[in-house]
Amino acid sequence: MVNLKIDSIDVCVEENTTILDAARSVGILIPSLCYLRGINEIGACRVCVVEIQGLERLVPACNNVVKEGMVVYTNSPKVRKARRTNVELLLSQHDCQCAACVKSGNCSLQKVANDLGILTLPYEKKVPETRWSRKFPLFRDAAKCIKCMRCIQICDKVQSLNVWDVEGTGSRTTVDVSFHRNIANADCSLCGQCITHCPTGALRERDDTQKVFDALADPDVITVVQVAPAVRTAWAEFLDIAPEQATEGRLAATLRRIGFDYVFDTNFAADLTIMEEGSELLEHIKNPKDFSFPMFTSCCPGWVRFLKSQYPEMTGHLSTAKSPQQMFGAIAKTYFAKLIGAEPSKIYCVSIMPCVAKKHECALPNMNDTGCERDVDVVITTRELIRMIRSEHISPQLLPEEAFDSPLGEYSGAGVIFGATGGVMEAALRTAYFLATGRNPYPDQFAFARIKEGWAEQEVELLGNTYKVAIASGLGNARALMEKISRGEEQYHFVEIMACPGGCAGGGGQPIHDGQELAVSRAKMLYALDQNSKIRFSHENPEIKWMYDNFLGAPLSHKAHELLHTDHFAWQMPQKEQVVRKNQL
Repeated sequence: MVNLKIDSIDVCVEENTTILDAARSVGILIPSLCYLRGINEIGACRVCVVEIQGLERLVPACNNVVKEGMVVYTNSPKVRKARRTNVELLLSQHDCQCAACVKSGNCSLQKVANDLGILTLPYEKKVPETRWSRKFPLFRDAAKCIKCMRCIQICDKVQSLNVWDVEGTGSRTTVDVSFHRNIANADCSLCGQCITHCPTGALRERDDTQKVFDALADPDVITVVQVAPAVRTAWAEFLDIAPEQATEGRLAATLRRIGFDYVFDTNFAADLTIMEEGSELLEHIKNPKDFSFPMFTSCCPGWVRFLKSQYPEMTGHLSTAKSPQQMFGAIAKTYFAKLIGAEPSKIYCVSIMPCVAKKHECALPNMNDTGCERDVDVVITTRELIRMIRSEHISPQLLPEEAFDSPLGEYSGAGVIFGATGGVMEAALRTAYFLATGRNPYPDQFAFARIKEGWAEQEVELLGNTYKVAIASGLGNARALMEKISRGEEQYHFVEIMACPGGCAGGGGQPIHDGQELAVSRAKMLYALDQNSKIRFSHENPEIKWMYDNFLGAPLSHKAHELLHTDHFAWQMPQKEQVVRKNQL
């Protein structure tokens, strides 16, 4: 243990503790902009500088450790002057258009500047020009970048894609797509983790809220909205609503108040996905000579983009089942359109997702099996939903609870846990077990899939044989797992991978709490909903049964293949090898 004083307070912490963490242990919060524990500890922003008695120079608190007898001043006149100068210099290259920024009110730079009382800038402003396609689902505003390097580090160290890099030197230093590529030509998975770890508004999703407002205002359009399971865990985090008030019923009521004609739950489509994917898995197991293992889940578009760019030779191992989002769109414009007597072209399908990659998925050329231009017309993130609620001046806590619409609203607990890493695996095995044996397993029999981070594997028994399955969370872990598979070191039958650490609960479209990772706590909410569900198996969802009996016929039927399955070879991704070759040239 090390004893020291911080702002005249006696502190005792373990050796090798940073000054930043030592101060936090006694309630002293030192501001920082670039720091991410274990990921970005380079002291780039110099906002966390502190004064140490006996040293002439100030040192960053984020990457300097405590020493016995050290005396630290975190807010001395010398520190305040240096901190203020550093922030003023950052602001001199920042557009400071806070009123027109998605991070206004939730921006770390804005907070630090306000806390320092900066009202005027003594330096000449030189704001960099932004050159970026506004069509791509991810948008980068160079005028808001503070060169903290967080996006580079999260993409390199956690997601292993190296999409971002530093360019230029001195005052011309900037962050851009690596190898001088256009973002559309990069092997970006669109996981959105760079967005959720950016301290300012330099990175954000493409804003599609106006498309939704336009559809809501069109009297000739029938607006249908679906809500992903992970959205319910986070939609109220910035709406000043107590957690106990942020119920599914109030979410449904809020969406109707916004103006949607029909409000559905993507959990229904998650159950549908399990029926198709679980049946597909059993078909592979029963006919091993006709299929190659492992079979990969395909509901995460960030993971699909990753696989197609990094391991294109494994594309054929993806389940042909569409994601729940796309299954819902196909059913909404066929089955549901028929039920309400509407033309499919009149239905405008909106998805609310915790994901940025879903914006790309809905625009794929092969996601139009209903005869319309798109099965899902537009995707907005959880953050965009929050902005829409605020724009409509709705106070959800004042609304009485309402149920989701039917017949695409009933769902099981298995559908709910899709939003957590391992949830797809667990839900699929529950139903695959039933389809193989004719009886239900214990609902929590496959709880091994509830991993918090990294990757895990397990052997399960089906049809009298043992099969090996694996789950990975985050693309860095996915790469480690894929390398073992590629080298033949591991052999699996079924693999679930989620691009975002923690799964959809920690998705790139979720509300941002700087420096906090909330995927695990959000996932606990989903598992609690599963535990309390009257139905915990996808195959017991009565509305799913009804739809198969009256519309689809059976899982993997011709009609099901036509609407609910896809060809992953129908579109291309930039290849990892192409990037490497270009760099070498």
